[in-house]
Amino acid sequence: MLTLGVNLRARIRQGSVLIALVAITAPIVALPSAQAAQSLQQVQARVRQLQEEAASAAEGAQEAKVKLASLNRTLAGIQAKEEAQSKSVDALSKTLSAIAIEQYKTGGLSQSLELLFSSDPGLYLSAAGSLEAITRKKSGELRKFQAAKQKLTATSLTVNDKLSLVKAEQKKLAAQSAQAKAKLAEAESLLAKLKKEDRIRLELLAQQEEDADQASSLAAAKSASAVSGRAGKALQFAFKQIGDRYVFGAAGMTYWDCSGLTMRAYQNAGVSLPHSSRAQYGYGKAVKRANLAPGDLVFFGRPISHVGIYVGGGKMVHAPRPGSRVKVASAYSLGRKPYIGARRL
Repeated sequence: MLTLGVNLRARIRQGSVLIALVAITAPIVALPSAQAAQSLQQVQARVRQLQEEAASAAEGAQEAKVKLASLNRTLAGIQAKEEAQSKSVDALSKTLSAIAIEQYKTGGLSQSLELLFSSDPGLYLSAAGSLEAITRKKSGELRKFQAAKQKLTATSLTVNDKLSLVKAEQKKLAAQSAQAKAKLAEAESLLAKLKKEDRIRLELLAQQEEDADQASSLAAAKSASAVSGRAGKALQFAFKQIGDRYVFGAAGMTYWDCSGLTMRAYQNAGVSLPHSSRAQYGYGKAVKRANLAPGDLVFFGRPISHVGIYVGGGKMVHAPRPGSRVKVASAYSLGRKPYIGARRL
């Protein structure tokens, strides 16, 4: 958790690493020159950008996790099917072997010829019927065996394909996670180069803005308390998390990322969603911006990398980025991430 103090590096080892550096609207009179103030503003802007890029990469990792889990479930089902088919092939193979042995013992075609010249018609008819039954059984079991072998081969190929997809998704997950960490490490390095007093001042300013945002967010939550139905339940859940910290991959109950918050909020309302903003965009029905209603999910970024819950009045409740808190903010702009669309569940 971010607390007030001097040693910044000691406080950025949690998932919510790095302070949220905010746009400085008031002049920084403590700085010795305008050039120094400009330098701080440049660092602030770059760190904010890195935090947003890190959050985007983390959402990419969440999408990879969702896909990987789905692929693993599919793969497990196909592997179970392959195992069952393999047992069926083995059983049919044994049956064919038994039929072959039985036919060998009866003498096969040679015995049929012997029967043809038998002086005992009853013996002929009886033995011929047995031979015909064995032949029919062998033919039927052979067809079953061939069909089972074809299915097993096709299933085995599918298993190999799915294994390749799983490996690719695992690689993507590792790359996205590494990118998120690298962005935060770069931001931390920029902050470490600042003078001690400058870091403290930026931290104070960030803390003040977060506190102000929390006060306005709580007020906005009260004004939206009359929303009913699933949307109302989801919103009320999200409002209770106002002030909680952002952490990559977190889904409550103290830390959240953007899709973790929306997932749990709608889970509380009886709707199951995946833990990925990009995946959540495939749920519900599309809603035009002009028709937004409280409870709609609003999405940002190309590719999609952020989601919030529309509150009304052009506002949404969301978990913004590393170093920030769950809050109510504009539902139409999100830094460098453009508004993409909305879905109603």
